[in-house]
Amino acid sequence: MNNRIVFFTLIMMLFCGTVVAEESGFGVGVILGEPTGICCKFWTGSNTAIDGAAAWSFADENALHLHADYLFHNFDWYEVEKGKLPFYFGLGGRFKLEKDTKVGIRIPIGGTYIVEGAPLDIFLEIVPVLDLVPGTEFELNGAVGIRYFFP
Repeated sequence: MNNRIVFFTLIMMLFCGTVVAEESGFGVGVILGEPTGICCKFWTGSNTAIDGAAAWSFADENALHLHADYLFHNFDWYEVEKGKLPFYFGLGGRFKLEKDTKVGIRIPIGGTYIVEGAPLDIFLEIVPVLDLVPGTEFELNGAVGIRYFFP
């Protein structure tokens, strides 16, 4: 399964040609870390987006991890010569389907590099998670990932 995801991502990168990634549209890719799996992002405005993932958590009990976040991006914090590097923060929720299913609040903080001349973004995030069900528990997630944006 993981080899198929990597192969699919590489094929998409080869065919990106002249399409330009913008802070708009819908992207799908991979997220690696805690959790690891498939991720997506949909831009809802010039600086807002919804992201999510269906992934596997390797912490404690191995479990299916589902999350969705509403993100706010700031394109002015740091400028790069090529592409764009917005930093973001947001609020979301997660379901972790293990023996005792957990439901919690996520507060993602990260950065996204939007590749110039290609429909790709690369991201890094750290996410404090406050589980509320079945009990209150604090956890820290972190991941890197890449997404392909469809024209």
